[in-house]
Amino acid sequence: MSRIAYVNGRYCPHREARVHVEDRGYQFADGVYEVVLVCRGAMVDEAPHLDRLDRSLAEMRIRPPMARGPLKLVLREVLRRNRLCDGLIYLQVTRGVARRDHPFPAGVAPAFVVTAKRLALPDQEGSLAGISVITIPDIRWKRCDIKTISLIPNVLGKQMARESGAGEAWQVAEDGTVTEGTSTNAWIVTGEGELVTRETGQAILAGVTRARVIALARAHGLTLHERSFTVEEAKSAREAFLTSATSFVKPITRIDDRVVGNGIAGSFSMQLLEAYLDHARGGAA
Repeated sequence: MSRIAYVNGRYCPHREARVHVEDRGYQFADGVYEVVLVCRGAMVDEAPHLDRLDRSLAEMRIRPPMARGPLKLVLREVLRRNRLCDGLIYLQVTRGVARRDHPFPAGVAPAFVVTAKRLALPDQEGSLAGISVITIPDIRWKRCDIKTISLIPNVLGKQMARESGAGEAWQVAEDGTVTEGTSTNAWIVTGEGELVTRETGQAILAGVTRARVIALARAHGLTLHERSFTVEEAKSAREAFLTSATSFVKPITRIDDRVVGNGIAGSFSMQLLEAYLDHARGGAA
């Protein structure tokens, strides 16, 4: 069965999906998006993702493409038509199609696209090796809390990581503290066994998976602090890991040229990965 996309009111084969050349997403990156994990045919943490979508639209002053009830029906129909069991569903809303001009156009309907793809869930054994990350200067704008489709600094950083043989790049603010990865939130475990991840604000995106892992960590009695941490603190940490809807909980075993901990996934990372996967499967059930 071919992949099916939803584009502005129409379901169509993915290969035939089209948007207008003067869509403001194409012209100005004037839009927002969400990526939702799908496990056993159900969306994981759907409500927080849609809440964040609403917030991003409000911050960008883009009108929602439809009310939440019909939007949820569209998402479920995309899942059904793609027969998706485990994977991702992608939502994108742009300001719409208009003659190219920087100010907001009047009377333009937002453009709405939904796609889906398969993704295998990770297993414990495959996660033990972990990944490496590099650190790079954070050159993004000052509203990283909006999940906008304007992602050129993130793209450049991810490419630098790939060319370095790393799995992710951690972006570093001028004060030497880690903000977040190019598509993930950053975490460390201190020598005292305390989880640390940067506090939310305009410097980072408030990850839905990040929030879920915080809740799971507290439910398991782990000590957690939301605060900034430096690159040096991360390199000296007991463990490090990253989180996102596409990466789940992914252990980090090397930062730049420094091995983290004993060079394999740590117990905290693996415990949280298993707890997150249990949550995802439980939500589907």
